Amino acid sequence: MLKRYSGNPILQPIKEHPWEALMVYNCAAVYEEGKIHLVYRAQGSPEGVSSLGYARSSDGFQIEERLASPVFEPEPGNEYERFGCEDPRLTRIGNRFYMTYSAYGRVPNMAAEARLVQIGMTSISVKDFVKKNWRWSERGYPLLRVDNKSAVLFPEKIQGKYVMYHRIAPYIWVSYSTDLRNWFGHKIVMTPEEEWEYFRVSAGAPPIRTKKGWFLIYHGVDSKYCYRLGFVVIDRENPEKIIYRPKTPILEPEEKYERSGVVPNAIFNCGAVVVDDELFIYYGAADTVVAVATANMSEILSLI
Repeated sequence: MLKRYSGNPILQPIKEHPWEALMVYNCAAVYEEGKIHLVYRAQGSPEGVSSLGYARSSDGFQIEERLASPVFEPEPGNEYERFGCEDPRLTRIGNRFYMTYSAYGRVPNMAAEARLVQIGMTSISVKDFVKKNWRWSERGYPLLRVDNKSAVLFPEKIQGKYVMYHRIAPYIWVSYSTDLRNWFGHKIVMTPEEEWEYFRVSAGAPPIRTKKGWFLIYHGVDSKYCYRLGFVVIDRENPEKIIYRPKTPILEPEEKYERSGVVPNAIFNCGAVVVDDELFIYYGAADTVVAVATANMSEILSLI
């Protein structure tokens, strides 16, 4: 179903940049002003602190701009982000991009070994983002101190409420908000069902609105810790109702850059865009590089 770009990987570590010398992966993606903008996770060493970089493409494949410094880093003195900001997702709501990410740190005043990964959230105006004025809003933690990650926001309200999917392992949960600060109505919406998702499931890129429903890419992790991608279609008016869920994955580690790296056999998606009915799925491969695969959106929806 998906076609890998022959020029993969499209982003690789740059050894001259200490913050991204070893690992470049798991990127958000948005389409704005005729360009695809990527915000990617980077590390200089396996145990290094994660920060976020920026790259841009006109055709979705060739990188025409890549900044030499991070555009988002752990907040100084913030224990919740002490060990990094990871796995960003970007969703446009109104005239702002909201970014969810995994804040990796520890609970203040606890022992050093008491580490915690929780959802972080910030935002930036579309204008500032496109102009690369990195004026991010104050950071918040929607479900404070809950061991949680892989949060995605729906790009519009449903039944008058903002909607977020997130992962408290091994399930995908839904939560609701009226202000993007306080969240309620927490429910499990997806559980592991197949062998390729035996260990856990989690949301990939933010949901994409289609005529058939919300299109959501998700990860499945099997008993051998192999990461694959699948997709579901969700009812447009009820985010708790999955209306289509194929039994087989749409992308799994096959190429050398997906099977060999810092974390072998891992395909992890945080960003996807649709341009003229072409779906671009950006994914981290083996936690080492960024790759892209494409498909025709109408062909996918014809399966439903």
